[in-house]
Amino acid sequence: MSAVTYVEAIVVGALQGVSELFPVSSLGHSILLPAWLGGSWQRDLSIGKDSPYLAVLVAMHVATALALVLFFRKDWVRIIGGLWTSLRHREVRTPDQRLAWLLVLATIPVGLAGLLLESLLRDFLGKPVPAAIFLALNGGVLYAAEKFSRRKPVEEEADTVDFSTEDTLVMRAVSVEEATDVRLAKLRVGEAVLIGAAQILALLPGISRSGITMVAGLRRGLGHEDAARFAFLLATPVILAAGVLKMPTLFAPENHASLGPALVGSVIAGVASYISVRFLTGYFETRTLTPFAIYCVVAGIGSLIFFAV
Repeated sequence: MSAVTYVEAIVVGALQGVSELFPVSSLGHSILLPAWLGGSWQRDLSIGKDSPYLAVLVAMHVATALALVLFFRKDWVRIIGGLWTSLRHREVRTPDQRLAWLLVLATIPVGLAGLLLESLLRDFLGKPVPAAIFLALNGGVLYAAEKFSRRKPVEEEADTVDFSTEDTLVMRAVSVEEATDVRLAKLRVGEAVLIGAAQILALLPGISRSGITMVAGLRRGLGHEDAARFAFLLATPVILAAGVLKMPTLFAPENHASLGPALVGSVIAGVASYISVRFLTGYFETRTLTPFAIYCVVAGIGSLIFFAV
């Protein structure tokens, strides 16, 4: 197979960094872009077993995960600290401890599904027409979530988790980010697991991980800002673990020619991811998924017509 060039890696890196976090499906775009451009791009950027392009995408995913860790570094320090103290003292009392366990439990379904189904689904559906169909469906799901969801803030429900008076007093002096995490910590275990399990649908090319997780959060009653934050926190360990697990394929002898482009593309992907998450966390404070829904429907249907005719 042909090696990925530097120009291709730069373009794909920017695309990966943006589309992984925007609710528009990075996998779908990684399949559709080369097919749209054709020529050497379609040859070099073919997603298949042992393809250099797939190995390069793995490196870019790791870069995206690292960008998320960097952006949410204060949160992860508190969450990991909460998990440690919970294990050490065998208790789940504080918001950080509970949120840590919710993230752990919510990650298990997609982790198992990824190990069992990812390669199978990619081999059967990693083609332009299925990707276009699922991208259009992704847009429809995003639009339906905005149109029909009846949301009620988690903290207003009477039967959610209650923290001690001391914790409540402390919460009054925390940052906006910590206050958001406190609200997320009030999710029931089953609800958090269902939201995390929604990421399984992102194994289908064209279905966005962040988008489908946000939809599940909105259906639960989270606001856009909280749903986006939970989606990004959930995505971080999944993307990082999957990337690290597959990273050895990048260093296989047949992929040596793509190492340089992979490094450059990964830097671009990391920077683009950091800018994207910074933008989106502010965007969802006041805005909705509707513009992304419209884009996905138009791009999906347009691609389907182009490739099916």
